[in-house]
Amino acid sequence: MAPAVDIYSTSIDGKYRKGTGTSDATAIVAGAAALVRSKYPDLPAAEVAHRLTATAVDKGPPGRDDEYGYGVLDLVAALTADVPPVGFGSATAGAPAGSRPVTTAVAEPAGDDGDGGATARGWATLGVIVAAGGAWALVARRRRHGDDPPPRISR
Repeated sequence: MAPAVDIYSTSIDGKYRKGTGTSDATAIVAGAAALVRSKYPDLPAAEVAHRLTATAVDKGPPGRDDEYGYGVLDLVAALTADVPPVGFGSATAGAPAGSRPVTTAVAEPAGDDGDGGATARGWATLGVIVAAGGAWALVARRRRHGDDPPPRISR
């Protein structure tokens, strides 16, 4: 699960907009997957997804549920926690095909706000994503507007 309500983003007209919906949440999860892949470039796609779900902060009933899925995205934990590979040391050895392995991830406890520091890590994640977007926009603008002097034409 990722934030999907009142998400600020860029608009087609070059301004900012506030949106709500799965498209914004999908972009956040895709960015998280890209950051995990950049830190662990040899990790297969299934392991990237496993790392994101294994480190998510479980908010509903224990395990996967219809409201929160595997939990709320915790990018800092996904990038720093010791996450065993899918099937490594899990209780699913010899289990029926299609069973989801049981994994645990230990992240540093942060603060005493009752959410294990997930709120602070969420804001930090959002800050990283916004900073990366701002850097991309700056580079794109410089390319589009040509901050370099125009080429000289000889006659």
